[in-house]
Amino acid sequence: MARSKVFIGESTDGRGLWRRPWVWRSLVAICAAIILLYYPIGMIVANKVDDDPSFAVATSAVPQGGSAAVAIAAALVDREVNRNGWVANDPFFLPSGVLDNMPNFQQGIVDAVSTFAIELRDQLGRVRGSGAVDKDLLEALSTLQYSGTKWVFDLSTSILPTATSEAQYRKGIKALEAYNANVGAGTAVFDRRADNLQAVITRIALDVGSLSAALDKQIRENGGSLLDFTCDDLFYRVKGTAYAYHMILKGLRADFGPLIEERRLGPLWDSAVDGFAEVASLSPMIVWNGTIDGQLMPNHLVGEGFFLLRARSQLYEIADILLK
Repeated sequence: MARSKVFIGESTDGRGLWRRPWVWRSLVAICAAIILLYYPIGMIVANKVDDDPSFAVATSAVPQGGSAAVAIAAALVDREVNRNGWVANDPFFLPSGVLDNMPNFQQGIVDAVSTFAIELRDQLGRVRGSGAVDKDLLEALSTLQYSGTKWVFDLSTSILPTATSEAQYRKGIKALEAYNANVGAGTAVFDRRADNLQAVITRIALDVGSLSAALDKQIRENGGSLLDFTCDDLFYRVKGTAYAYHMILKGLRADFGPLIEERRLGPLWDSAVDGFAEVASLSPMIVWNGTIDGQLMPNHLVGEGFFLLRARSQLYEIADILLK
């Protein structure tokens, strides 16, 4: 009888446990730990804006007779997808799912590579721009233009699993590598003519112009506002695009070395490359869209736009010289 008194008021199925205050306090403490530690620490661990200016592909990664620019383009996407981890499509329950600077930087890189892939398909990868379209370049372009925010499930379109961004980008990487291998083997075209290079440079310059217009719009509509919470998204997307163009132009410098030297474009080309490097190197602790002449709250978009416009003007100058 004395033993049974211990269990008076207790539930044999364990429900009485939930009426104890310490249980609830423990649950609250665990939830607080998740909120206060899981997301902040997880975000710090996952966040990586990889703007390494010394990034390069090994000499062995460029097939004999292949393109250095194609190799670096594929390597950039491979680095972000397979090494750093693609985060733009991560769900909310992962710490990386609430990041914004890193995913915008990564998407900027893919934007630049897909723009370059357009000229590969239409110009560089065809004999005088009129031959048959290379199937690998078609595959590369279609997959690299895929949305970067697609996770396993996209309930806006279907309850069934869908192709993820990573899966599509990996196909794009393989397609670029296959194309480059075929160029080296002589079964695919990488036409190193001046008009083809001019077309690539003009395409990049046009894209830079659209980026500058986006910066201008953001500054005019929200400049000076402390509540502009999207300026950093644009800043890092432009930064990623500029970083990729910096790398691709370095690759094109190697691919078209004799032509660039023949037209005496070396100093001008290097200056344009350096302009993109300046944009890619900008890394403020907090991105501000302050007033243009602000003292306490600067405008980082203005600085980014200045280097972009300078690089664009140099690209157009290069394109003009190539036309002569």
